[in-house]
Amino acid sequence: MTEQSPNIHRKIIHIDMDAFYASVEQRDFPEYKGKPLVVGGLPEGRGGVVATASYEARKFGIRSAMSSKKALQLCPHALFVRPRFNVYREVSQHIREIFSRYTDLIEPLSLDEAFLDVTNDKQGIGSAIDIAKLIKQAIKDELQLTASAGVSINKFVAKIASDINKPDGLKFIGPSSIENFMEQLPVEKFFGVGKVTAQKMKQMGLHTGADLKKLEESELTRHFGKVGKFYYQIVRGIDNREVQPHRETKSLGAEDTFAYDLTTLEEMEAELDKIAVTVHNRLLKYELKGRTITLKVKYHDFKQITRNQSFQSPVNDLETISNTAKQLMAATGVDDVKVRLLGISLSNFGEIAIKQRDDKELGPGDQLELEL
Repeated sequence: MTEQSPNIHRKIIHIDMDAFYASVEQRDFPEYKGKPLVVGGLPEGRGGVVATASYEARKFGIRSAMSSKKALQLCPHALFVRPRFNVYREVSQHIREIFSRYTDLIEPLSLDEAFLDVTNDKQGIGSAIDIAKLIKQAIKDELQLTASAGVSINKFVAKIASDINKPDGLKFIGPSSIENFMEQLPVEKFFGVGKVTAQKMKQMGLHTGADLKKLEESELTRHFGKVGKFYYQIVRGIDNREVQPHRETKSLGAEDTFAYDLTTLEEMEAELDKIAVTVHNRLLKYELKGRTITLKVKYHDFKQITRNQSFQSPVNDLETISNTAKQLMAATGVDDVKVRLLGISLSNFGEIAIKQRDDKELGPGDQLELEL
């Protein structure tokens, strides 16, 4: 078999299930169909967070990582259900089996999304668009669920494409249209661009990919650090990352750079609570528990420190993550400091995170819709 020419474009599909956990619940419980359904923590008591919401609930502005109490305020007649991760895992395994009919190059990102490289598909179909259609139809016929697909020549563009025509969408962005597509893309849609970076870009007059494209690589790296090189390449449609079937997650976390420096412990703890919610949600989505919690602090002078605490057993509950991060923060000494960035991550992963601990904790429904 001859080696593939480097000039031959890869055929990459990104499959993303539509409101996966909520859709499974609506499939299994007919009384939920057509109603605003929130899967996640219940709003009673201390409340929890929204993991995912049905499309009916999203019309009221309910989004993932939002507090359940806030979701209830936005839609008082919303239905709230708890997760059944054992069911979601079974459905995910069936979806994975459908993928494997066409390729072994499958990179799962979570239970509900994956990259597929179908450059040399098993069935000799040749067309990535046709394969995406067949996968979507099989998911619909065999599981009574819908998925959206993005098709392109690299992972970055395929992932963005899958979100364009949701739900039950299919979007192809071919080689000849990639640069034009990237030029029109708002900067906040670029990987690695959070709200603070997006704000900085807009202050510099950079609103779209076309604006970024005007800058030299050296200018982008000077303003944005090493990720500037990535911006320079991706706005030109260059993303050489391979689909990795055996990718192993080493750590998972979230961080936030603030529009103004934090100067009090109260401010820092409030931000850590928010970051902990995001980390907790991501751990649920990727079914992970970690034995080590790490706090990252960057000061106004760009000095950076990390502090961590390890546990005998893996954890992923919100209270432990939040309280540990705040304890580590207080121990750093917060008198006369100015903090511009805080981050929390978990590592040293052990057993699969969401196991059936207690029937009381797991009932019908939960999920997280988070970008990577």
